[in-house]
Amino acid sequence: MSSSALTPERAERIFQSLRQAVDSDLRSLAELLASKPDRQLLGRTEFEVRDRVHKIGARAIEAALNERKKGGTKGPA
Repeated sequence: MSSSALTPERAERIFQSLRQAVDSDLRSLAELLASKPDRQLLGRTEFEVRDRVHKIGARAIEAALNERKKGGTKGPA
């Protein structure tokens, strides 16, 4: 098994870590969208959404890297 093999356990650990890390980001995103009238959902709001989603993506990569650093991977047998 390679150190980057997908396992259900690894995916679950990353998912749980990511869920905790982005919970407030998702709440903020939902509040932003809920606060805008229909006519303001496009344009500037799109850019705000994109920036927040990029932040969530960065946290996802960070969660995956942290999982690997914690010894959640196994070297070749």
